[in-house]
Amino acid sequence: MNFNLSQMPERTQRPRTSGVTMVMDKGLSIAEVHNFMSISYPHVDIIKLGFGTSYVTPNLREKIEAYQSYDVPVYFGGTLFEAFLIRNQFEDYISICKDYKIDYMEVSDGSITIPHAEKCGYIEKLTKHGTVLSEVGSKDAAHIIPPYKWIELMRAELEAGSSYVIAEAREAGNVGIYRGSGEVREGLVQEILTQIPGEKILWEAPQKAQQLYFLELLGCNVNLGNIAPTEVIPLEAMRVGLRGDTFSLYLNKETA
Repeated sequence: MNFNLSQMPERTQRPRTSGVTMVMDKGLSIAEVHNFMSISYPHVDIIKLGFGTSYVTPNLREKIEAYQSYDVPVYFGGTLFEAFLIRNQFEDYISICKDYKIDYMEVSDGSITIPHAEKCGYIEKLTKHGTVLSEVGSKDAAHIIPPYKWIELMRAELEAGSSYVIAEAREAGNVGIYRGSGEVREGLVQEILTQIPGEKILWEAPQKAQQLYFLELLGCNVNLGNIAPTEVIPLEAMRVGLRGDTFSLYLNKETA
C-alpha cells in the first residue's frame, strides 16, 4: 500500500482463495485491458468475459492473452456454456477452452433448464480440465427458489467439484439473491450461510449497496463478483474502510 495506516483490516493477497474479486468484462478493448490492469492488477482475481460476449469480440485470443500476461485467470460467461450445451456441443466447448488456454469454466443453468443431476455431471466432467465455478439461481425474476433449495443445490455442486458456487444476480443485480429493486434478500442469504461455508460462495454484487451489505456481514475478505472494471479500486477502498460507507468498520473507537 502507498501509506502506513494503523487499524487496517488484514486483506488477503493474490493469489487469493478468499476475498476474491471477480470482474465482469462486457467488452473492453485490448488497450483498455492493459490500462485497466495497470492500475487494478493487485485487486483482480478472476475475469469473466460476460455472458456470450466472447463469441462476438474481435481479436479474442489477443485479448485473453493480454489478461493472462498478468497471470489473471479468464473464463467465458455461463451463458456461453449454456449456448454450447443447448446445441449439443459440450465437447466443442471443452475444445474451445483448451484452444484458448482457458482453465476456469462456469457451469450455469440461468437461461436453460438442466436436470440438476445432469448439471452436476457436467461439473464433474469439467473438473478434469480445470477449475469449475457453478452458478445457482435463475435469471428469470419470476422464478423464486426457496432457501432450502438454494442450500441443496449449492451443496450438491460443491460436492460435484465446484471450487466456488456463484450466487446469481445478473449483471444488473436485480434477480436471484436480490429483489427487483436491487435490495438483498437478507433472509435467504443468512439461511444459506447457516449451511454453506461463506468462503465457498462468490456473491454477485454489481451495485455498491450490495457490496456494502456483504462487507458488513462477512468482512473485508468476502468473495464478490460481477464487479465493473471501473469499480475495482473503489471496491478495494471500501473493503479496507477507506470509503465513507465503511470508514468506521475497523477503527478502534477508544483510540480513533
